[in-house]
Amino acid sequence: MKLETKRLILRPLKMSDAKDTIENINNLNVSRWLLVVPYPYTMKDARWWIRHTQEKWKKKKKEDYPFGIELKSEGRIIGGIGLHKADGYSADVGYWLGEDYWKKGYGSEALEAVMNFAFRKLKLNRLEAGVFAGNPSSGRLLEKYGFKKEGYKRQARVCKSDGKIKDEIIYGLLKKEYTK
Repeated sequence: MKLETKRLILRPLKMSDAKDTIENINNLNVSRWLLVVPYPYTMKDARWWIRHTQEKWKKKKKEDYPFGIELKSEGRIIGGIGLHKADGYSADVGYWLGEDYWKKGYGSEALEAVMNFAFRKLKLNRLEAGVFAGNPSSGRLLEKYGFKKEGYKRQARVCKSDGKIKDEIIYGLLKKEYTK
């Protein structure tokens, strides 16, 4: 399965994407905002992650839809986005981009495609996202698409890449709010 936008292809990862994944995520400026990504990020980590996402796609009853973000003009993976814990009613959305691709509209383009997929194809009613406090760019991206701050969880998560305990801001969006 793939989702296509003007500049991006959102698609399942393949082993040949490992090098691009490492080049973009092996950066503390990226991984410090992600819950389970180690730093440094090695070829072993990339291969494990790609196999893990491939297994998710093989499941008959899908709960996860992990996409690599491919930049058409470069033909390479620049980030990732996905729906997780989809239960037929709601799902969590998560995303990341390599630092060289920040502030170019790629996050917006990818998020909009995944939201359309979630609400129109999967017929979900709700999306939720958790953002570490101190990451205003991610919060602004969600708010741009109508997500509302719903909660603030103090010392909620330990970030794998830097080992720090972080506060988490919870955002939510209902289908009726997105379609307005």
